[in-house]
Amino acid sequence: MTRPRIRVAAYVIRNRAAPEVLVFDHVGMPEAGTQVPAGGVRSGEELEEAALREVAEETGLLTATVVRQIAVENKPHPDTGQPRRTSFFFLQAPAENPDAWDHHVNGDGDDAGLTFTCRFLPLPLKQPLADDQDAWLGHIDPRWTTVSGDSQ
Repeated sequence: MTRPRIRVAAYVIRNRAAPEVLVFDHVGMPEAGTQVPAGGVRSGEELEEAALREVAEETGLLTATVVRQIAVENKPHPDTGQPRRTSFFFLQAPAENPDAWDHHVNGDGDDAGLTFTCRFLPLPLKQPLADDQDAWLGHIDPRWTTVSGDSQ
């Protein structure tokens, strides 16, 4: 049996009038759909570290902090059918972050050289995310956040 690819996905929430989640779109690739930061875990990397790294790599956001893991999903890749295990994390970002920005991805990963249009969207989302990435958003308990952005 093929071992699953170990991945993380990050729900980065900021609190303003209502909670908002950080999403991005690939510039010039609308077929990729709107996504949250997600990707593979490197050898020897802790899951929380991987979540923070993916957020930084894919959005440039360096001010997010991990609150807690909220789910683990075993689901095949939508294109290849290869097994993968994704740990979903709830992260908080300060309310002062910009509403939207473009981020050019650096490094040597699969996304290197791409540009992502990042933005915060109010919850609940009006449209689903690519690959059902929004499936676990409802598991973020509003009591875990406050308007000031402090975790409880």
